[in-house]
Parts: sequence; C-alpha cells; structure tokens
Amino acid sequence: MKKIFFTLFYIHCFSFFSAQASDTLKISRKEAETIFLANNLDIIAQKLEISQAEARALQAKYWPNPKLSISEVNLWRTYDIEEQPALIGNWGKNTQISAEIEQVIQTAGKRRKNIELQKIEVEGEKYELQEVLRELKKTLRNSMTEILYNQEQQKVYQNQIASIEKLTKSYNNQLNLGNISKAEYIRLKAQEIEFKKKLVSLKQEIEDQQVELKALLMIPPHSYLVISDSFTMPEKQLSEIELTQWLEKAKENRPDIMIAKNKEKHAAKNLEIQNAMKTPDVAVSIGYDRGGNIMKDFIGLGVSVDLPIFDRNKGNIQEAKLEIEKSKNETHKNQLKSENEIVSVFRNYIRTQQVSEEIDEAYESTLDGLLVSHEKNFRLRNISMLEYMDFLDTYIGNKMIILDTKKELNQYYENLQYVVGQDL
Repeated sequence: MKKIFFTLFYIHCFSFFSAQASDTLKISRKEAETIFLANNLDIIAQKLEISQAEARALQAKYWPNPKLSISEVNLWRTYDIEEQPALIGNWGKNTQISAEIEQVIQTAGKRRKNIELQKIEVEGEKYELQEVLRELKKTLRNSMTEILYNQEQQKVYQNQIASIEKLTKSYNNQLNLGNISKAEYIRLKAQEIEFKKKLVSLKQEIEDQQVELKALLMIPPHSYLVISDSFTMPEKQLSEIELTQWLEKAKENRPDIMIAKNKEKHAAKNLEIQNAMKTPDVAVSIGYDRGGNIMKDFIGLGVSVDLPIFDRNKGNIQEAKLEIEKSKNETHKNQLKSENEIVSVFRNYIRTQQVSEEIDEAYESTLDGLLVSHEKNFRLRNISMLEYMDFLDTYIGNKMIILDTKKELNQYYENLQYVVGQDL
C-alpha cells in the first residue's frame, strides 16, 4: 500500500521536474490499475455523467411552480367612477387591479413516472461507467502485456549482443593475427549488427506502446514506464465445465447487455409516460379583482384543461411502442454476441494453454544452458561457426515461441475476462 501511495505521489509531483531528462518509473500491474482508476479522465468524465443523471432525477421530484399574474392596473387617475376604499394610505381609491395565482396539477401519474424514468437513466449511466471500465481495463492490461513482452524480447537480444560483442572482439584480434579468415569475422559482425538493429526496432515499438499506457495512466510524457512484474503464464487452469457458467454470468455481468436491458426498461417507462400524456393536465387558479365588475372586491376560483380533441399523442405512443421492440432486439443481439465471443475466446485460450503445457521451466533453462555450452565450444573452436549460428537461430526462435505463447495466453485470458464481463 505504501508503494502504491508513493507511486501516486510521484506522478503528481513529477510535473515540477519536467525540465529534467527522461526518468524511468517502475510500476507493477496492480499499481498501474490503482493509478488508472484514480487518474483516468474517461472514468472521471463518466462519473460526472452519473452525477448529472442524479441531478436530473432530483429535479424531476419538484412540482411545477405556481404562476402569479397581475393585470388591469391603471397607472393614471380615472374620474366618473365609484370611489372605493383606499388600499395603502390615500392611494387606491380610483385604482383597478386584478391578480391571479395558477397551479398546474399533473394528471395520470406523469410526475411519478418521470421520476421513475430518471432513476432508470441513473442506472443506465452506472452501466455506462462499467462498460467504459471494461473497455479501458482490457486496453490497459493488454498494453502492459505488450510492454512486458517487449521488455523480455529486449533482454534476450541484449544478452546476445553482450555475448556476441565479446566474440566479435576476440575474432577481430584473431583476424589481425592472421589466424582466421576475414569472412568468418564479417559473418560474426553481421550477426551482431542484426541483433542491434532488432533491439532498436524493439525500443521504437515500446515507445509507441508507452504512448497509450501513459495516456491511460495520465503520466507525463517525459517519463519512461517499466513494468516490474515478471512475464508469466496465467495461473488459472480453465475447463469446459466453467464455460456454461460464464455464458449465464455474462447475461448478468456484461455491461453492454445490462445497458441494453436498461434501454428496454427506459422504453417501457417512456410508453407509460406517452400514454399518460393523453390525459390533459389541470390548471387550478384563484383570482382577485378590484374595481373591475359589480363587486368592489371579487375573489373567484377557476379551472382550465386542454380538450383532447385533435391531439391524442398517438404518434408519440406508436414511436414508444416501436422503441420497445427495437430495444428487445438489441438485447437479444448482444446476448448472442456475448455467447459467441465467450465460446470463441475460450477455445483459443484452451488451444494456447495446451501449447504452453508443453513448455516448462526445465525446457527454457535447458535451452539457456545449451546456448552457454555452444558459445564456450565455439570460443574454443570445438564447433564451427555454421553450427554455432545455426543453434543461435534455433535458440532465438524458441525463445520467441515461449514469449509469444506467454503473450497470447495472457491476452486470451484478459479477453476472456472481457467477454464474460468480470475478473475470473
């Protein structure tokens, strides 16, 4: 926990030292996810969307404000009228005034239904946040896997460059003494240059990978990220038994399916509201009139309502019904999509897992030991350059197969978590 806190503190303070040269920042996968959840602007923006939806739900609870109207106020003195009692002091004996307060009362449960609709929208924004998290977590984890894969490749080539540089230097001395042919030296030097060129390409690739990862973690551009975890296979062994469970869990956990179901609820509630709109709202009013009729001070009640003769809201009701059908089809489509994705990714994972089971630590350590042995024998001239180079190609090829298998297994495992909709 202290390490995570330090990492977060480091990132926030790093901008003060932007004038300095590029610095290396070592973080683990767990630390990276903690920083991602705290700093990522897409997540922060989506959380604000939830707050906005909650504010709309709060607003829907309020009744419409009453309306106050004041009219028929004469601003000049009028003669030849019956004098009335003064309103304020001596003022008001020749003044007419009319005032009215009107309150709209929503009928057919419109207010309640609108509150329920806004609550559904809040739920929808929460599912949207889960979907954003699901998408970004997949991108983050796969990005870290790519960087780890690249780091391991660099180690392989750096080790080979260090070894072959010694051999090249030794062969250069032997060439100067006339003990070997120039062709042998050139062949060895060419291999050294090829390894160095590959290392440069790997560093260029990792720079591109850094861009995406730093954007996700909101880390300054002049920093250089190194993933401190070792590059290993996922420990969890998966079987066909779990596949059926995941197919069911996806219907409950996948945010895209929950969003589609939420849209169904939203469409159904909207239909209720559109049906309620057929019933006109009622406006109740109370009015006061002074000097405007046979009564000096008249107080009266009033009611107004629209007559639903021409507009019965039929078009909006029909549209709401069609929206329900559309949202049901969208939910069904997403469920079928999730099932196909789960089965496909699971099969790919199992195939890659079967390959990985053929590769154990003993095989990789044996491979490393054989390389050391070949280098020693080549230095002692017990084997030819052709034999050494042939084994070196085999060694590099097998190392890449091991790393490719680790990368693919990690990616398929992460994709499986993505399509199921939860961490396994």
